[in-house]
Amino acid sequence: MYSSEYQQTLDYLYSSLPIFQRIGAAAYKNDLSNTVALCKALDNPHLKFKSVHVAGTNGKGSSSHMIAAILQSAGYKTGLYTSPHLKNFTERIKINGQEIAEMDVIDFVKRIKPTLESIHPSFFEMTVAMAYDYFAAQQVDIAVVEVGLGGRLDSTNVILPEVSLITNISFDHKDLLGNTLVKIAFEKAGIIKKGIPVVISEEQETVKDVFVTKARTENSSLYFAARDWEVIRSKSFDGYGIYKKGKLIYVELSPQLKGFYQQKNIRGVLAVIDLLHEKGFSISKKNVREGIEKVVSLTGLKGRWQKLGEHPLIIADTGHNEGGVLELMKQIKAQRFENLHIVWGMVKDKDIAEVLKLLPKEAKYYFCAAKIPRAMTASVLAEQARQYELQGIVEEDVNKAIHLAKNEARPNDFIFIGGSTFVVAEVEDL
Repeated sequence: MYSSEYQQTLDYLYSSLPIFQRIGAAAYKNDLSNTVALCKALDNPHLKFKSVHVAGTNGKGSSSHMIAAILQSAGYKTGLYTSPHLKNFTERIKINGQEIAEMDVIDFVKRIKPTLESIHPSFFEMTVAMAYDYFAAQQVDIAVVEVGLGGRLDSTNVILPEVSLITNISFDHKDLLGNTLVKIAFEKAGIIKKGIPVVISEEQETVKDVFVTKARTENSSLYFAARDWEVIRSKSFDGYGIYKKGKLIYVELSPQLKGFYQQKNIRGVLAVIDLLHEKGFSISKKNVREGIEKVVSLTGLKGRWQKLGEHPLIIADTGHNEGGVLELMKQIKAQRFENLHIVWGMVKDKDIAEVLKLLPKEAKYYFCAAKIPRAMTASVLAEQARQYELQGIVEEDVNKAIHLAKNEARPNDFIFIGGSTFVVAEVEDL
C-alpha cells in the first residue's frame, strides 16, 4: 500500500493538474512554454544529462525499454521516462529499472509546489519536469525519454538528445495531431533537431518524405533502419536471426517481448545503438543480446503481449489504435486455440469504428470499461461492436469480465485482454 503522505501527494497532483489519461484533449497543451518555465525554475535539468528521444504512434514504449535495457547491460546508469503508467505513478520514472522512490515524488512536489501553483502546468508537464530533475540529480550517464503525444509540441521536446528515434506512424489522437498520416508524421518529426541523427524504424512510403524534408532542413543525418537491418523469424526456434547489410550478426536471438510487431522495433533499436556506438558509447554484441532478451527483467516493462496464464492461454496487450490492433490481430491469428475469447474496452475519444472493423467476428466478446472518465461505457461499446458483427456480453468491470471469460474458456482456448492501455492497467494479475 502507498504511504498516506504519498497518496496525499498523488491526490493533490490528480486534482490540481489536468491529466490527459483521465479527461483527454482538455489536458493537452499545444506549446512548450509551461515545460520551459518549469525547467527554468529547476535550473534547467534537461541540459545536464545525455539522452535518446523516442517518438512514434506504436512501438515507442517497447523501443524505449529495449534501448534502456541494452545501455543498462553495458554498465551505464540509465534513466527511463515513459507514460502512461499501468499500476503506480512511479513506473514513469526509472533508473536502471528501479522506479523513483515515493519519497522523491513527495519531496519534488513540496519543493516545486509554489511554481506549480503559479504556472498551472498539466499533469504530464509536471511529470516530465520531475523526471528531468531526478535524472540530473542522480547524474545518470544517459536517459531514454519517450514522447507522450506527438513530438513537436510534446513536453519532453526540450532535450538535446544524442540520437532521436521515430518508430511508426499510424492514426491516433486525430483531434490533436491531424487527420492524415502526413500531418501526424509532421508532428512526430518535430523531435528532429539540428545536427542530431534520427532513426526511422519503419519506412512507410506515405510519410517518408516528411522525415526526409525535416532532416534536410535541420541538417540531421537520417537513417531508415530497414535499409540496413533485417530481423527474420526462425522456423526452428522461438526467436530471430538478425542481419546487417546481408551479414548474420545475431544468431538465435530470442526477445523477451514476444509480439511479432517487435521485429520492426528491434531494427530501429539496433540502428540507434549503432549511432550511440559511433558517439563513443561502449556497447558490445553481448550487451545488445542481453538487453533485448531480458528487457522485461531489466526495466520492468508490462503489458506488451504479456502472458498471464496458460490452459487457457491468457495474453494482455496495450495496443489500442488502428496500427497497433492490426499487428495484434496478425499475432492472434498465428496462435493455436479452439475458441477465442476477447475482453475488450476502449476510450471514447478514439476512432472506434476503424479499430472495431479489424476485430475477428468468430470471437466471443466481453465488453468492459476502465474506471476513468474517458472510458466508453461497455454497453455503448457493445452496441457499436454489433454493427461489425461482434457479439458478446457486457460487464463494465474489467476484472469481472476477465473472470467471466475464464469461467467460459476451456483449457485449449485463448483469452485476449486489450483495447485500451487503461483496461490492461486494471488487470489484477498484471
